[in-house]
Amino acid sequence: MLAKSIWRTSEHLSRQQIVPQQPYRCLSCTIRLSQGEAKHNSSKTTHFGFKDVPESEKVSRVGKVFTSVAPSYDTMNDLMSLGIHRLWKDAFVRTLNPGSISAPQTILDVAGGTGDIALRILDHATKINGDTKSNVIVSDINPEMLAEGRRRMNRTEYVGSGRLEFLEANAEEFSTIEDGSIDLYTVAFGIRNFTSIPTTLRTAHRILKPGGVFACLEFSKVGNPVLNNLYKRWSFGAIPLIGQLVAGDRDSYQYLVESIERFPSQDAFVGMIREAGFLVPGQGAEEDGNGWIDLTGGVAAIHRGIKPI
Repeated sequence: MLAKSIWRTSEHLSRQQIVPQQPYRCLSCTIRLSQGEAKHNSSKTTHFGFKDVPESEKVSRVGKVFTSVAPSYDTMNDLMSLGIHRLWKDAFVRTLNPGSISAPQTILDVAGGTGDIALRILDHATKINGDTKSNVIVSDINPEMLAEGRRRMNRTEYVGSGRLEFLEANAEEFSTIEDGSIDLYTVAFGIRNFTSIPTTLRTAHRILKPGGVFACLEFSKVGNPVLNNLYKRWSFGAIPLIGQLVAGDRDSYQYLVESIERFPSQDAFVGMIREAGFLVPGQGAEEDGNGWIDLTGGVAAIHRGIKPI
């Protein structure tokens, strides 16, 4: 009897449909997991001088630096470079030769702040090439720097000419600028301060017209060991001290020196420009054969990229 009972029980169980169990869902665990993923995504870092900081913080930190240095920016540039930055900027604009083509150009000067590049561009186009139609948009993320630029331009012949405008914007986005609308994109001593250089380059590529030119003047790497040693001693020893004495702000100028040191080498930056989709000239008489022009032994360098047609 016992054996028969066991057989019946076994037969009854075998007839039952086995339903797979649903995996256990813990709402609080899911929330904690998603929060952890969000925290991981928001913890991406970038450099701020020699420090690594969350990407979300860099814009505000750089903003504070340039808000602090804006009133004395031009004076400090003269003292830091012994006036050589003016020669570099002149060479930069001569290389680009704005106004040399028949059609008027729309030129965007990024991180244009005090307007010194924009003024050189307009002067060159007007006085060298006789172009009175090309216009320049001076863009900067920092309103204090733009205010300095407006004050400077108010003393020039270009105020009220319709050839100059100012735009407060983030160069990594430029949401108000139409795709394929810019002929020439310039950025001088600014791109190293951006949170994401690759994003900035891709945005530049997006808003440039086919055949348009990206042009960058930036501090770079010195090739000569003796000159490099002297340059490093001056940068780290003298510049923060000058900032403290002249502008009352050692920390901001310490950051600027460190940001120069962290910027990629000439060759590495050329690779980033190419990666963004640009063609890089490298065989012209002016280029060093590698797609850039060294100034003062590589203390600064001019880079260009052309958006393919």
